[in-house]
Amino acid sequence: MTDPNAIQPSALDQLPDRDPEETAEWQASLDAVAKAAGPHRAAYLMRRTLERAEGTGIALPKLLETDYVNTIPTSAEPAVPGDEAMESRITAWNRWNAAAMVTRGSKHGVGGHIATFASAAWLYETGFNHFFKGKDSGEAAGSGDQLYIQGHASPGIYARAFLDGRLTEEHLDNFRQEAGGNGLPSYPHPRRLPWLWEFPTVSMGLGPLSAIYQARFNRYLTARGIKDVSNSHVWAFLGDGEMDEPESTAALALASREGLDNLTFVINCNLQRLDGPVRANFKIVQELEAQFRGAGWNVVKTLWGTAWDELFQLDTTGALVRRLREVPDAQVQTYQTRDAAYIRQDFFGADPALAEMAKLLSDDKILECFHLSRGGHEARKVYAAYKAAVEFKGAPTVILAQTVKGFTLGEGFASKNANHQMKKLTVDEFKAMRDLLELPIKDSDFVDGVVPYGHPGADSPEVRYLQERRAALGGPAPARRVHPVAPLPAPAEKAFASFDKGSGSQNVATTMAFVRLIKDLVRDKETGKRWVPIVPDEARTFGMESLFPSLGIYSPKGQTYEPVDRDQLMYYKEAKNGQILNEGITEAGSMADFIAASTAYSTHGEAMIPFYIFYSMFGWQRTADQMWQLGDQLGRGFLVGATAGRTTLTGEGLQHADGHSPVIAATNPAALTYDPAFAYEVATIVKDGLRRMYGEAAPGEDPNVFYYLTVYNEPLPQPAKPSGLGVDEGIVKGLYRFNTAESAELSPAANAPRIQLLGSGTAIHWVLQAQKLLAEEWGVAADVWSATSWTELRRDALEADAALLRGEERVPYVRQALQGAEGPVLAVSDYMRQVPDQIAQWVEQDYSSLGADGFGLSDTREAARRHFGVDAQSIVVAALAQLVKRGEVKATAVKEARERYGL
Repeated sequence: MTDPNAIQPSALDQLPDRDPEETAEWQASLDAVAKAAGPHRAAYLMRRTLERAEGTGIALPKLLETDYVNTIPTSAEPAVPGDEAMESRITAWNRWNAAAMVTRGSKHGVGGHIATFASAAWLYETGFNHFFKGKDSGEAAGSGDQLYIQGHASPGIYARAFLDGRLTEEHLDNFRQEAGGNGLPSYPHPRRLPWLWEFPTVSMGLGPLSAIYQARFNRYLTARGIKDVSNSHVWAFLGDGEMDEPESTAALALASREGLDNLTFVINCNLQRLDGPVRANFKIVQELEAQFRGAGWNVVKTLWGTAWDELFQLDTTGALVRRLREVPDAQVQTYQTRDAAYIRQDFFGADPALAEMAKLLSDDKILECFHLSRGGHEARKVYAAYKAAVEFKGAPTVILAQTVKGFTLGEGFASKNANHQMKKLTVDEFKAMRDLLELPIKDSDFVDGVVPYGHPGADSPEVRYLQERRAALGGPAPARRVHPVAPLPAPAEKAFASFDKGSGSQNVATTMAFVRLIKDLVRDKETGKRWVPIVPDEARTFGMESLFPSLGIYSPKGQTYEPVDRDQLMYYKEAKNGQILNEGITEAGSMADFIAASTAYSTHGEAMIPFYIFYSMFGWQRTADQMWQLGDQLGRGFLVGATAGRTTLTGEGLQHADGHSPVIAATNPAALTYDPAFAYEVATIVKDGLRRMYGEAAPGEDPNVFYYLTVYNEPLPQPAKPSGLGVDEGIVKGLYRFNTAESAELSPAANAPRIQLLGSGTAIHWVLQAQKLLAEEWGVAADVWSATSWTELRRDALEADAALLRGEERVPYVRQALQGAEGPVLAVSDYMRQVPDQIAQWVEQDYSSLGADGFGLSDTREAARRHFGVDAQSIVVAALAQLVKRGEVKATAVKEARERYGL
């Protein structure tokens, strides 16, 4: 057994010690202090020594935790500019109206959250009064600061907008009641309230991740010369419980690695999550401090209010600081709800030195400290933390602000485990809150037990002060603004037309066709610089390495090394003004990039055209929550699921075989989902996307959509675009006839049975093989249709159904396209049958489908397709089965075909 007192080997043993005697003297001094004054005194001296070393520039690893005290001592706190008493009155009105709004809405059963804003009120008010730059700020004109508001605090933001005159009582009474058209969404939802909210922050965890990449994208815009947004600051307001979400901390190292000092996290450490303590038996503040310090962030702890100053001055032995470090969070919550006698016994009675200290403290002083005095509830403490954050250079800052959940809402709310689910206060509780906040609201204002809204008047000193402070900072916040910018000019037609002639004898995968198109588009003099290529460390898989030397990979450090492939044509090139965002193996980070780029048109008044290309299996399945966030934030751009389909990625197996992404994508109303078969279809869809999202959208078209394209890695001949009217329209709407048996020169008999074969994506090639087999071996004439978007066909049909219910005559496009087509319809895709079955109910002909249902597997393409029953021979059998039902081919045809093809 190892002796715990024995000197353990040290990493320093392998380094030469030029003066062992001096080293021994330092160690002996430390031993002597520990023996004479105790280990706590020795630790204090060591901490002081480390601080001095850091201050003089000596490179030493930082400690990951500090004592459970404020980072900024009271003596170093700057004075708060402005009128603190006035700001206190403004905060009181906002506290009241936030609680009143939720309570009044509770009679409708719509819910709402009160306790979060109650704890965080000063965190927001201090920022709004002194720090958050608006869109008209002289420092950050058109951009301002970017505010990621904690979702559960939204009532407080609405309350401030009401005080500011941006919302009315009618708005507040329609909180969480949006169907009538004049309501307020539950949380920050830009699509539902696009003039106020910029960033959706619920689901929890997506806000912090997006904030990091927004701050990074701001640097990208500046470095590339698109727009100087170096004076924009990103503020992310988070809950300590929210930090358990893996996305919350997924990109901390990126933020510090790239020195994003334009970013501040403000974590409201009220020590409670939705159902109880965040770390009941531990300390969440200390855990977060270590995590952020370890990731390279600047950490500012704002834990205790000024009432604690006297206690810390009495702590000559360090007993108070030791006790604060050891008391678990759940017990701190208990102190909030217990009397002074309990606190004296449980907290101070744990140490003789603390017991002596407690004798000097009155009960009122103890209750003031443990019930009321938290750093996050004092404007001066919060102001000091914010000022330190914006002035710190070289790394992002996180502020850990301790608060009480439900603060000022009364004993029934404060620190109660259930307060997240508590939606209302009683009239008596409101009256107690009124008295505490010193608001001029009379008992007679409570009519029939309904709590009134409070407002000092549009011309009151409070409102004038609020508006003057916001005017000085650049206008209201939060605020979303779509700048009146001219549509982007359409790229030269030749970039798209070059795909119309096909590839001749050359085999080209649609993934490669898309990359070739992008290479031409980024060369466009007008719009080329606005493309933002995003890839999660798979650029070579998708054939994008040719873009490295021409566009460069963005890095704030440029390229500080000589790349190993420097002598090759397509070498790995990083640059400070690089255009490509190559994020490494992080689909979540890449999606956060995409969201920031796709909404630059509103955030910064600069239209950017992001395309994010990824393994299709690792897109919607892995980051669908962020794609909802993208839709909510009204993002625009191109998501490209490459190596798509269940059977095209040879040998990779179950976890790479995507058979369902279009199903998930179909659930997102903002996603226009396409499964193009040919290169010219890819070009046509991208051209239409650029028109709709960045050019002139047609009447009734929403430009705030994004396009999802599936492209394949299987090299195949790319045919020329069929001639004739309606092809481009069919590609965009989702269906067009690619050929007929006659145009394919298959010479069917005049009275041959006929079937309509619909295929999407790579399945069109198996369908074309089946078309030939049906004609040559079974005397069946098949027409082939390319279904570029099953989802868009369905949406159009649903809209037609809704129009009929309104008394309007409208025929779904899929029915129009197939009108008069002879025979049954057989639909085929490389996805589960649920994808093509989206249109089944609107097809008048007999309808059936084939798809790759079940789990994927590792094998060749041919074997996988035979396994799932979607290869050409399987299509022939399915087609014959349909015709047998109709009595158009002999009954034994199916059995004969199965035997002939070995099925």
